[in-house]
Amino acid sequence: MTAAPTPETAMLDTLDARIVHALQLEPRIPFAHIAAGLGVAEQTVARRYRRLRRDGIVRVIGAVDARALGESDWIIRLHCRPDGALAVAEALAQRDDAAWISIADAGAEIVFSLHPRSQRDRDDLLVQRLQRSAPVHDITAAMILHRFVRGDVIDWRGRQFAANAGVGGESIPGADGESSYSAAEYAEAELRIGESDHVLLELLARDGRTSYTVLARATGMSIGRVTRRIAALRAGGVLYFDLDIAPAVAGSGTAAFLWLRVAPAHLEAVGRAIAEHDEITYAAAISGSFNIFAVLQTDSTTALYRYVTTEMSALEGIHGFELSPVLHRLKQAGARTTGGKLAHPKPLSARPARTRSAAK
Repeated sequence: MTAAPTPETAMLDTLDARIVHALQLEPRIPFAHIAAGLGVAEQTVARRYRRLRRDGIVRVIGAVDARALGESDWIIRLHCRPDGALAVAEALAQRDDAAWISIADAGAEIVFSLHPRSQRDRDDLLVQRLQRSAPVHDITAAMILHRFVRGDVIDWRGRQFAANAGVGGESIPGADGESSYSAAEYAEAELRIGESDHVLLELLARDGRTSYTVLARATGMSIGRVTRRIAALRAGGVLYFDLDIAPAVAGSGTAAFLWLRVAPAHLEAVGRAIAEHDEITYAAAISGSFNIFAVLQTDSTTALYRYVTTEMSALEGIHGFELSPVLHRLKQAGARTTGGKLAHPKPLSARPARTRSAAK
């Protein structure tokens, strides 16, 4: 139920949308490959991307899959006094281990992701700090067990931009980027994370298109070593790249959190099915009484109602659900959001490598 194609959006003209679409397919694709596919100058593509990033419209990020490191991600629901929810959410937004934070349910609920660096950090936040926070009435913590990924890996806004740009399903030449890595090479790759990797991953989390030259200088590796290391981490499932897109770009619409209670025998089928729905931007199997969590994005409340009563209701095995409209996003993919745009990350402190700090 996506919007009808239009020549451009309020923040993206047609060329911008086509560049964004190419970056959705391969976030580290060289600008020269995008330019060749679109028939424009490489400098034009580079200038456009830098402007979009500077204006808080898009940014490429390098993200670590916690499961590949033997760690866990969590979805946390806090039921709060409405007059205290914003202060709690703002405090959470200061934490590096909270990647996205939203206020939902008429301002009485905070939903956020948590990637604790250690069990101690997790317990300090969930068992100690939040329990003692006066505005917090109730805490529900669900571990992410499995992510359901759409076949074309393009999220709702990405599909919208593709439609706006009139590009359909075609790709840009060379969109597989530099990440090719053979099975034999991967079998020999050392995937234990060392100190130089912490620096590498932190820089890529801030800017996934950081050049190999800059990465080599920061980590003390050679350019060739950095290139091989990134390829190995990607092949091993530790590192992946994504394009983060400002919520404001989608314009007016309705976002909501969907919590499903599904019979175990139907869990995989339902998860795979909803991941393919155009309205779903994220879906995962989780622990707890609701065993699927999803994020919905539609053009209107009417479209949201239609989705629940038609596409979702047609799936076998769903025994119950909750729907929480999102009122405000404070953080998205690790970036603060201001006025619907992505804020630039704070400057890195001078240090040779990342250290694991205690929970704030």
